[in-house]
Amino acid sequence: MACLNFTAMSSVSPHPPEFSFNNYKLRSRKRLNAVSFGANSQDYEAEKPEIELEFIGPKAGSDGSYPVEKTKAISGEKLLRSIMSDNKIELYAAYGKVMNCGGGGSCGTCIVEIIDGKDLLNERTDTELKYLKKKPESWRLACQTIVGNKENSGKVVVQRLPQWKK
Repeated sequence: MACLNFTAMSSVSPHPPEFSFNNYKLRSRKRLNAVSFGANSQDYEAEKPEIELEFIGPKAGSDGSYPVEKTKAISGEKLLRSIMSDNKIELYAAYGKVMNCGGGGSCGTCIVEIIDGKDLLNERTDTELKYLKKKPESWRLACQTIVGNKENSGKVVVQRLPQWKK
């Protein structure tokens, strides 16, 4: 929430009073009273909602547990594929590293399974409906999946699928 401080300025000064808003100072033409807004621009930016993400690895380790990588993203600003790439979270198996379409939604090498938080993602796109029509509802193309809608926050758990399962 922004907080504004109002300060009445006296007209006793020989100089016209200043009006300060977001670190800009403007001179008033009147010598009566002026109002000073003592807030900076950061106060006006509402905190953007975040989505917490957990990425479960495609294969169990030697101890039987699956590796988990965690990150956060601003709600509604990025595709799942971009978030994974930006955070150096492996998305593609060997074949997908060579043969992926670069995010066009035409190869299917970026299929992931949404374990939890499906309601925090966009609806399946037409591309996904076409490509994943015989796949479970929980499967998504990372290159077509927007994380959040700029208003929601919460947690999404993503299982990276082994190549043989796709």
